[in-house]
Amino acid sequence: MSTIVERIFAEHSKGRVEPGEIIWLDLDVRTARDFGGPNVVKHLKEHYEGDYLENPEKTYFTFDLSVPAKTIKYAINQQICRRFAKETGMKVFDVDAGIGTHVLLEKGIVRPGSTAVGTDSHYNILGAIGAFGQGMGDKDIAFAFKTGRTWFEVPETMKINVEGDYKWPATARDLTFAVMGELGSSGMLGKAAEYYGDAIDRLSLDGRVTLASQTTEMGGIIAFIPPNKEVLSFVEERTGEPVKGVYADKDAQYSEEIDIDVNGLEPLMGTPPKPTNVKPVSELEGMEIDSVFIGSCTNGRYEDMLAAAKVLKGNRVKEGVNLRITPATKEVWLRVIKEGLVDTFIDAGAVVLTNPGCGGCAEGMPGLVGENEVELSTTNRNYPGKQGPGKIYLVSPAVGAASAIKGYLTTPEEVVK
Repeated sequence: MSTIVERIFAEHSKGRVEPGEIIWLDLDVRTARDFGGPNVVKHLKEHYEGDYLENPEKTYFTFDLSVPAKTIKYAINQQICRRFAKETGMKVFDVDAGIGTHVLLEKGIVRPGSTAVGTDSHYNILGAIGAFGQGMGDKDIAFAFKTGRTWFEVPETMKINVEGDYKWPATARDLTFAVMGELGSSGMLGKAAEYYGDAIDRLSLDGRVTLASQTTEMGGIIAFIPPNKEVLSFVEERTGEPVKGVYADKDAQYSEEIDIDVNGLEPLMGTPPKPTNVKPVSELEGMEIDSVFIGSCTNGRYEDMLAAAKVLKGNRVKEGVNLRITPATKEVWLRVIKEGLVDTFIDAGAVVLTNPGCGGCAEGMPGLVGENEVELSTTNRNYPGKQGPGKIYLVSPAVGAASAIKGYLTTPEEVVK
């Protein structure tokens, strides 16, 4: 009768668990970023003595917010982490690696059923492969570094049934917007979720990452996408070991079930002042724009780069529009280079940032917006001031690329006939 989160928690604690129960959760992985990492080090040295890490081999620093460091503050932060890692024997995924959660996936450090925590509010992106990931504060992560566990209240689980199917120019990002528009900013509040449906099962890993990445914006703790054969094969390739998924029991108990119909889905967007303020692109089509950003943990994967390249190929970015593109990880970047997509980006007039990371989603990297600037962005948030004083409209990579060419908001069909 257990849901996915209940099964994972049971395997990492005392046994069978119930929603609302507070447990001690054993952790497979714990990380800190270049932003929160120095505070984690500070808490460890102030409150603990001697052996700071329960297991250095399960503990990592991931640098992705300002890579290489764009400010003196970030340079100092990163060096504090490097010195602590050298002192303790833990590993650093340094400024060339990419977004931390993505690196954990690519390196096979997390797998279905894993438990992992870190200083990243989008750590629940690991639900893309059926792993439990959770962002926490500096003090909680310091405790996790030291003890290898954390306390957690077992959440209730909601079941989301995605019915029907969709076709291009709708993408996984638009499916994600459809869910966000239905649930709003608190529809998952304090809960775990599980996604089901043919459209969900057909999602590639990159599409699953996009869907899982917006869990936080709906108030959710974690949203699981049960792994299919392709996802399990990916993880097995990265770990070099046989891998099994963790799935809910047939008689699992859910707090609620929600059905979302994606038949005939059209390109959607998240409009200011919050990501869940979802509208059809067609409703605002023709809105003049100043800039476009393609990247972030939500849409910085290879398939996102490919979608943008297909629209941009043979076209030019409108004069006066600034298109910026950042890959999520080194692995993505190398593939984009080898397959000639970078040439397409540059020929089209895009500004290609040559190091993987969070890009314009973080203040530590290029891609912020100025006063009264209107930007289309594939990032996960558009709160006022998130990327500067301008206005951010969230879109898919395909919509972003097409709009950069036209100079106004439009759909890919207006460019790729």
